[in-house]
Amino acid sequence: MDFETLLNELCVLNGTSGDEGAVRNYIIDKIKDKCEYKIDPLGSIIAFKKGRSTPKNKVMISAHMDEVGMIVTSVKSDGTLTVSPVGGIDARVVIGRKVKVNGIQGVIGSKAVHNLSSDERKRAAEFSSLYADIGAESREEAEKLVCPGDYVYFDSEYYLFGDGFVCGKAIDDRFGCAVMITLINSDLAYDCTFTFVVQEEVGLRGARAAAFTVEPDFAIVLEATTAADIPLASDEKKCCFLGKGPAVSYMDRSTIYDRELYSLSKQLAKENNLPWQTKTMVAGGNDSGAIHITKGGVRTMAISVPCRYLHSPASAAKLSDMEASLKLAEIMLEKACTL
Repeated sequence: MDFETLLNELCVLNGTSGDEGAVRNYIIDKIKDKCEYKIDPLGSIIAFKKGRSTPKNKVMISAHMDEVGMIVTSVKSDGTLTVSPVGGIDARVVIGRKVKVNGIQGVIGSKAVHNLSSDERKRAAEFSSLYADIGAESREEAEKLVCPGDYVYFDSEYYLFGDGFVCGKAIDDRFGCAVMITLINSDLAYDCTFTFVVQEEVGLRGARAAAFTVEPDFAIVLEATTAADIPLASDEKKCCFLGKGPAVSYMDRSTIYDRELYSLSKQLAKENNLPWQTKTMVAGGNDSGAIHITKGGVRTMAISVPCRYLHSPASAAKLSDMEASLKLAEIMLEKACTL
């Protein structure tokens, strides 16, 4: 299966934090004949791929399976559902969006603009003012279909557009999962452990447990990161750009990355004619924040694909950046195994 088809199939799966089962089952089906694997108590997949040689160092490559979404908190008397975000979502990006709850189609609604007070019009929308409308006419009718604790997923299409762009939900971080599936199905130079982890979007929880189990010497985290390379963003906010290759971070809000790995990635990208860029803002965070301080410490780097409109129903990225990230991850794996 080619990489783009793999990405497509992964992105359309639903797997909000704590409900990653469909994604996990799909991944297992793709890797089960190529590696040894187990599922830890939180639901992460820990897969060991035998390479041609035994490495000097134990290297772990990690990506998270979960995506942002919403969860039902109550059923109102009129049959609509109150919801809370699972992960970091701006309430403004979900108003009017199609969703699914237990396979039932619905839409996220809010107070009509002509009913907003002058103060409400000046404030950004909050989840407390939104609701999910599944077409029920009463609480009794709705409660036959859903209940508090049910997940609310974006009902989004995946498609290609423009010059090599892809749009869909959950590019963060089904991109990383697609890279790891591809590597597991390849002929690796060295043994490697791959962790497909849960609950990144709600506090790096799966990665913390998985890294404790694996005890790697080195870790390579695969992620999607906010690009903000759009006309309305000021130059200093455009922290990385679509089409300019993988973004390798030196620091974010959860990690100061290993300086040798950071420098090596730039050097090896140049030697292999791969595009390379760095994030020019100290912002955000990913599973590296949990992994690099596990047990006695883990030398860690992150390779991120730049992505517009992150944590929305329609994220956008470039396939060329993803393919370059895959190649860089493979090169860095071999280097980390022998440092």
